[in-house]
Amino acid sequence: MSVVVRHPLTDEINVYTKGADSVVMDLLLPCSSDDPRGKHQKKIRSKTQNYLNLYAVDGLRTLCIAKRVLSKEEYGCWLKSHLEAESSIENREELLFQSALRLEKNLHLLGATGIEDRLQDGVPETIASLRKAGLQIWVLTGDKQETAVNIAYACKLLDHDEEIITLNAESPETCAVLLEQCLQCVESKFSNNTIDGATGNMTVGFTPLYPPSSPVLSSLGLVIDGRTLAYALEPTLEDKFLALAKRCRSVLCCRSTPLQKSMVVKLVRDKLKAMTLAIGDGANDVSMIQVADVGVGISGQEGMQAVMASDFAIPRFRHLEKLLLVHGHWCYSRLANMVLYFFYKNAMFVALLFWYQFYCGFSGSSMIDQWYLIFFNLFFSSLPQLVTGVLDKDVPAEVLIAVPQLYKSGQNMEEYQPHMFWMNMIDAMYQSLVCFFIPYFTYYDSEVDIFSWGTPITTIALFTIILHLAIETKTWTFLHWSSCIFSIILFFFVALVYNASCPVCHPPSNPYWTMERLMGDPMFYFTCIISPVVALLPRFLYRTLQGTLFPTQLQLGRQLSKLSPETRAQLLTELNVKETMCQTRLFADSFSPSLGSNASDCYKADNQSTPLPASPQTRESLLREDTKADHKTDQTAAASPQGAVLYEENKLPSSAAALERSMGFREVQCGAAEVESLPVGTTFPWSSAVDQADFSLLKWITSTPLFSHIGTVLQVSSSSLQNEAQDSMCVLGSSLHVDFKGLKEESSNNLQDKMKGTPTDHCKNDNSETTFL
Repeated sequence: MSVVVRHPLTDEINVYTKGADSVVMDLLLPCSSDDPRGKHQKKIRSKTQNYLNLYAVDGLRTLCIAKRVLSKEEYGCWLKSHLEAESSIENREELLFQSALRLEKNLHLLGATGIEDRLQDGVPETIASLRKAGLQIWVLTGDKQETAVNIAYACKLLDHDEEIITLNAESPETCAVLLEQCLQCVESKFSNNTIDGATGNMTVGFTPLYPPSSPVLSSLGLVIDGRTLAYALEPTLEDKFLALAKRCRSVLCCRSTPLQKSMVVKLVRDKLKAMTLAIGDGANDVSMIQVADVGVGISGQEGMQAVMASDFAIPRFRHLEKLLLVHGHWCYSRLANMVLYFFYKNAMFVALLFWYQFYCGFSGSSMIDQWYLIFFNLFFSSLPQLVTGVLDKDVPAEVLIAVPQLYKSGQNMEEYQPHMFWMNMIDAMYQSLVCFFIPYFTYYDSEVDIFSWGTPITTIALFTIILHLAIETKTWTFLHWSSCIFSIILFFFVALVYNASCPVCHPPSNPYWTMERLMGDPMFYFTCIISPVVALLPRFLYRTLQGTLFPTQLQLGRQLSKLSPETRAQLLTELNVKETMCQTRLFADSFSPSLGSNASDCYKADNQSTPLPASPQTRESLLREDTKADHKTDQTAAASPQGAVLYEENKLPSSAAALERSMGFREVQCGAAEVESLPVGTTFPWSSAVDQADFSLLKWITSTPLFSHIGTVLQVSSSSLQNEAQDSMCVLGSSLHVDFKGLKEESSNNLQDKMKGTPTDHCKNDNSETTFL
């Protein structure tokens, strides 16, 4: 960045430039070795570079400042060409770039700055949670490489037990050789992912990003500087760079220009076909935010440029966790369910008119009054779906924060699949058949007119559509109940007023007094009750059986939310310890230190170990979990690193063990063969199986949110909780009463021995989203 100023006293025109040392140092006026002044300038530059390196090691953000004195003739010539570049229509960006190059040359070094830029609160915890949610995080920064690496360690982007691949190249040829060597080293160690080294052809994709049989891949980190990044983004090398980067757990791009940031985002978005999110707080992040699929701006001291160019604005980085894991998940769930419901509702209601065409000679006439056809979607059935589409929450916020793995349901598109659409269409056809033919056979061979037969069909269709929405609704509030009741009351009010005030409408079939006569006929009430029940019975049985016998991760998360905060924290702590044991043991079995030696030519390994908490106070803090929405540092399930954490005991009270079985969690086996057989999308170590011996109709019914409050509260004595072989618990609204086999408890000494060693974070995720910071 440069500025041209005129001295108010001397009338001297000066150009002041600030920027990274890697850029400014190359723009300085060349110094002659024979000239004493030139030798002095070289000495100053050398000392300045040493100070910059010291500042970077200390984690300071460094900049160089330089100046240049312009004569009036030089300034006039430059100003004229610059104005022409600004007013140019074609190649404007290129002309402005050339104008800047003519100005920023032959500079005189003034000095360097080092500023401490502290991390915001909650940054390490937020990054850990986003990683557990299946997001791959790349950091694109303009900081010096040493500064960026220190910040990456501070925010837990890089771990001290990771193998760090450092790419620093002085030419495109060197960059190509480094990329080729690194790919060969990685591929020779992990032969699962094959790359044609001769042609550079490869299959690019995020599925799977970390193969199940190669957990050590997640212990690699990539650090690349701005110059090497410019070479790597060339068309001939971008595929190799992307192939290496997607095999690393963390990617850190240093000394990146705004243009390079946007190019990296575009490369990932286009090549990997991944959903990208870019977050930044300054003007240099605007291009990256605009290129990404979703842009998030942080409002702060850097200004409002990033906020103005973004899709979402947040005041602190830690709020990104709630924005994605909570509101992002809710938004996806609402959209997916509402799209399916809209198709179902319209198909079901229109099918009623379709079945009537077989009895009217396909004349296009309707047995439903025209005003009902107009008002059905406009007034009668619009409010409940509006309330559900805005306020429905499939899983509470505290559970989504505590279990970030639930976010993967959106990445795997579990809420909207093609087969779900066709099943909805089949269900809509079945419901329309029931709603049409039950009233048809009820009034068969009777003397009712067409509107006296069509009005019950409309009433039954409204009841069925509203009850269908009620079955699919996950959260019930006062607004949900009010909207459903109001829609039904509004229908009857409009029908009664319309039928009472239209004595000469639509002759010879007159709707006058139709609803009033029907409400005095018991057959009308019987038909309006039996038809929705028969129509919705298959869907209701499917939902209850599926929620009882084969619950999904989200359904188990809803059951988890019904526990008390203390019990939920204990249960999540136990599950995280077992998951950590499994990952650590698998990593220890497959890790080989020869990887770092084999790749010594292309990257450097940093094997410094992080001291683990050993004090009772520290262990106690790790076992605490904040159940509020704004979880920061003490939550074990959401914010703890995925690496191993030493616990003095691997035991829970018997009540927590009983809850673990009653909620459907299974024992986590730590054998490598079993873990490798698991799918990449495996999220959290709970089971979807249920004991066939413990299952009743009441549990079927209470497994749906609509009837979740029918269940009774059964008090469980403390003595029964102490018996782990027969532990059970009934919670208000709980749909699962599972009696699993007891979880094997290991002694503290065995657990301590098995978890000793270097911790690592090697979660195998099916990443489909990338976050750029």
